[in-house]
Amino acid sequence: VQQRDVAMEGSDTWTCTTTQARPDSADDLLFALKLVKHTKSNTIVFAKDGQLLASGTGQTSRVDACRQAIEKAQSFGFDLKGASMASDAFFPFPDCVEMAAEAGVVAVIQPGGSINDQKSIDACNNLGMAMYTTGIRHFKH
Repeated sequence: VQQRDVAMEGSDTWTCTTTQARPDSADDLLFALKLVKHTKSNTIVFAKDGQLLASGTGQTSRVDACRQAIEKAQSFGFDLKGASMASDAFFPFPDCVEMAAEAGVVAVIQPGGSINDQKSIDACNNLGMAMYTTGIRHFKH
């Protein structure tokens, strides 16, 4: 049985893992993180200006969740340029970061902890995105 996720976290506990920090995205990252915490895994959430733009939820892979969220945002005419992305679990590969950057996302928050974290961090650095890690996984079954 899965235990309740009662972790409380704020921007004071995050680690910026990239060369670019985006303090202007902190509110959207926190909002997206709160949404991702209560959404069925695998999930990706996009937020901007205190609003949920799209979420990809309950997918068998993080890539599918990211693709679903991007397609949802686009189908409703929401512009992801300047948006923030949250993931309930780490990125094992940089593919989601690359997809999000192509859609216009500027900041990412995720738990970190993958043996391949550096690949996603490098991708963010190369794409001009900020990445923050929390150290707390919000995987919900």
